[in-house]
Amino acid sequence: DRDTDKKRIEELLEENMILEIAQKQSMNESAHLGWELEQLSKSTDLADTRKSFVFELNECASSRILKLEKDNQSLQNTIQELRDASLTSRESSLRFVELEKENQQLSKKIEKLQNQIEKEKQSNQDLETLSEELIKDKEQLQVVMETLKADKDRQIKDLKQENDHL
Repeated sequence: DRDTDKKRIEELLEENMILEIAQKQSMNESAHLGWELEQLSKSTDLADTRKSFVFELNECASSRILKLEKDNQSLQNTIQELRDASLTSRESSLRFVELEKENQQLSKKIEKLQNQIEKEKQSNQDLETLSEELIKDKEQLQVVMETLKADKDRQIKDLKQENDHL
């Protein structure tokens, strides 16, 4: 009986050591998953900052477009006034040409800014998609972490029960 008890104790000690090693590995994995979650959280914070920045850029660009459109309208009114006045002097025709050129330049600037806004909107949509994917990954990692923690807690409980029986 003593030999059998000794063998059983040795087996239980060996099994206990194996479970302790498994527990340490599980804790290491949990710590690593926690680190990964922290990294994902930081990435999400960066995405939020990027969205805010893109929004501010869009607002700024929209403001500039409105200003350029006002300037354009003002130039159109000046051109119309010059046409209406039918001034035939050389100065008025030179001024008219200058205003036409300025009007064309403003139109090009407006077009460039509108293209830039479209690109920023697309970038913002891409960031939102990425942010949603990161949130899904984070949730999946949390489920895995909770499962690992539950397994670890169960293993610890089983070990305690086995030690109590000894």
